[in-house]
Amino acid sequence: QGSQKRSNSTPETPRPKRAPSSRSPYGLFSPGSFSPSVTPSQKYSSRGGRGEVVASFGTVQGLAWSGRGGCAVKLFGCPEENLTKPYKFMFQKALDVREALAGRVEELGEVLRRHHGLDGFTSAALPAQEPVTVLGQISCDGNGKLNAKSVLLVGDREHSGGAQVPLDLSELPEYSLFPGQVVALEGTNSTGRRMVVSKLYEV
Repeated sequence: QGSQKRSNSTPETPRPKRAPSSRSPYGLFSPGSFSPSVTPSQKYSSRGGRGEVVASFGTVQGLAWSGRGGCAVKLFGCPEENLTKPYKFMFQKALDVREALAGRVEELGEVLRRHHGLDGFTSAALPAQEPVTVLGQISCDGNGKLNAKSVLLVGDREHSGGAQVPLDLSELPEYSLFPGQVVALEGTNSTGRRMVVSKLYEV
């Protein structure tokens, strides 16, 4: 009477399984789907043009240089700033890197203070109802791109102890900032949690 009987599935007559979809959702977002198909590059050892001169300046070719007599090397500057023994590049200790960066912030802060005639810097972490001038580095509040809502000021070690304060840049007519930039700011921090910037001092 128009009703369809349900097919019985037995071991002798198994119900046909649904064929897997050819377009799996995992395949849509696999690295292979985003990577263009390119021919593999040649090995470095089989490259051509090794030692070939592609550009030259002047007419002298194949000039042999030779020196006469001896020479002595003299180190200038403070002894602690000169390298007296080999070291591995980019294997510095984290504390040494921190000390170097903190010293650099202090040097640039003194340049900013003299250049703009500032009286001095105060802590960026303390609440301030009146406009104060602080020194620090521009940072981002996450791993994303720097924008007007994600700007932080990492205060200098001498005055702020490295405290981080979010910045409100809505009162500035224009600005151009990048992470790591050393700046002096003037603004108010009424709650101690966000500084409303009114002036930006740059070199």
